[in-house]
Amino acid sequence: MKGREIYSDLRCVPPVIVRVDGRNFRNALSRMEFEKPYDIRFASAMADAIELFFKNSGLSPVFAYVFSDEISFFFRELAFDGRIEKIDSVVPSFMSSALTMLLKPDEPLSFDSRIIPVHRQIVADYFIWRQAEAWRNCINSYAYYTLLSEGMKEEDAATFLRNRGTSDVHELLFSRGTNVAKVPTWQRRGIMIMKEEYEVEGFNPHLNEKTLSVRKKVVQNWDIPMFKSPDGELLIENLMSSGNRETI
Repeated sequence: MKGREIYSDLRCVPPVIVRVDGRNFRNALSRMEFEKPYDIRFASAMADAIELFFKNSGLSPVFAYVFSDEISFFFRELAFDGRIEKIDSVVPSFMSSALTMLLKPDEPLSFDSRIIPVHRQIVADYFIWRQAEAWRNCINSYAYYTLLSEGMKEEDAATFLRNRGTSDVHELLFSRGTNVAKVPTWQRRGIMIMKEEYEVEGFNPHLNEKTLSVRKKVVQNWDIPMFKSPDGELLIENLMSSGNRETI
């Protein structure tokens, strides 16, 4: 029967991006009475769950980008010899259990997963694309719940927005007193979780002198630049160039 495991030897070659998405989160989160369209408690739990992944999963993402219930992990090195079945099961299962532990919902939460093979030259393009989706999601979410607050039915609101461009939706919100360009940065651009270098002072008794060593810690950046800007391009380039063989 071992021969029936026909997908077990499918492998991918780094670098890759592993993107996980919440499965049916909308109903589960609605029952938890989170604020709409954004709740900082949920965003914090997502970021904290990713931080747990960095520290406790045994895998080594270089950085992660999250908005709403979508997370993109960038890997320069892969565990399990790149076995797709392993990566596509371990990553979302860890995130599912981590987020469930943090939020303590009445029902389990789950993620699905996909692997995107990339090369260095298109990594920035990928994250520019996802950040554009974060902005679109931000505008549409504010508009959707604004229309619901005015008495429109859910299906009608979704249909109305489906036929509108971003500029039209932005104008709709502005006419109702909401300037989406002024909402918190993390809602518009997402959040990054990454490793940051810091120095640790020690002492070498053999040389009888102080020493400095470099360590890395996991940090959350809630005020990231636009990835298509010079600052954003530099951020991604620096992250891709950073080493990732360190103790956290």
